Amino acid sequence: MFPNHSQPLVTAPAETSVLALLLAEGPLSRVELARRTGLSATAVTKAARPLIEDGYLHELPPERTAPGAGRPVNPLAVTVDREFFVGVKISADAVYGAVCDLRAGMRATADRPLGADRGPAAVCALIGELVETLLDMDPAFRERTRHLGIAVSGDVDRPAGRVRYSVLPGWRDVPLAETVAKATGLTVTVENDVKALTAAEHWFGEGIGTEYFALVTIGAGIGSGLVVNGQLIAGAYGVAGEMGHISIDPAGPRCHCGQTGCVEAVASSDAILSAVREAAGRPDLDFDGAVRLARGGDPAAREAFARAGRSIGTGIAVLVNLLGPERVVVTGEGLDTYDLFGAHIREAYAAHCFKAAAKCPLTLRPLPWEEWARGAAALGVQALFP
Repeated sequence: MFPNHSQPLVTAPAETSVLALLLAEGPLSRVELARRTGLSATAVTKAARPLIEDGYLHELPPERTAPGAGRPVNPLAVTVDREFFVGVKISADAVYGAVCDLRAGMRATADRPLGADRGPAAVCALIGELVETLLDMDPAFRERTRHLGIAVSGDVDRPAGRVRYSVLPGWRDVPLAETVAKATGLTVTVENDVKALTAAEHWFGEGIGTEYFALVTIGAGIGSGLVVNGQLIAGAYGVAGEMGHISIDPAGPRCHCGQTGCVEAVASSDAILSAVREAAGRPDLDFDGAVRLARGGDPAAREAFARAGRSIGTGIAVLVNLLGPERVVVTGEGLDTYDLFGAHIREAYAAHCFKAAAKCPLTLRPLPWEEWARGAAALGVQALFP
């Protein structure tokens, strides 16, 4: 069914360029592919031939050109159901799964709540059950799926498939890819959840066509992913883009990472709740209660959200000043309370951006948990490439 279970689908640079462009922006004619990739028409035809033979590309019916412009052209398109990819997002309370096609279109979703045991063995077993459920939803899924992507928060060593540190499940040095591969029989890629989501947005979402792109997530944690020269940046040690751990207030609260005054220590949902509890003298208050206080006009609660917004805006400005992206997408479960800190994000962003950097637009994009699983599935699509 597949050229090789574990090897990339494409290895030649021309094939890589043609397939990548069609995945993101197809269907396209051979003439357009040649123009966009810089290849000759002959090179495009040669690169496309094995992909057509393997069923990953197909020709669409001829399109009529303008009168006198020559014969009709047959655009090339991706055969989206040629292969499927499973993605799993591990959150604080559940695992979310999705089956996606070649262009990261979601075909099926499912989820499972985490039990009291959040240890690696229990969670890996739950992932195995979730994957079986997803693959059973359509006979084609089991026949045409070989890749599984897993997205988890924290410090992830993607090449080794290990979770070095994740605060949400409380893991350290977990060989996640190896364990889940044995349980499922699939080729497993593990990535930091924000980086996986960034890759999916860059290839298939708001970042299509950009060479410099950033995504910022707000909620239980504050994260960010960076794309430079069209490539997702991991950095020499795999932790590039950790905006949440930029220290913006040396006198601020202590962060779980060990520093003080990190954006996450001020602006995560737990940090906001802690500030509101202390100001209100209500240690039993939950986050929804803090939100109600702020929306009801409580000055201390509103200031906690405002401070969070200023911290996030400053952190985004630091990223934009350093990277110079064409676009920044802001997402995460924290958008549910954007009315309480959105204006403060934009004000701090404008105040701290250097000159023309402030022209970079901030795009709000609410994404449910299933979209994070889609981001994990996109890791499998990327695994088709060297």
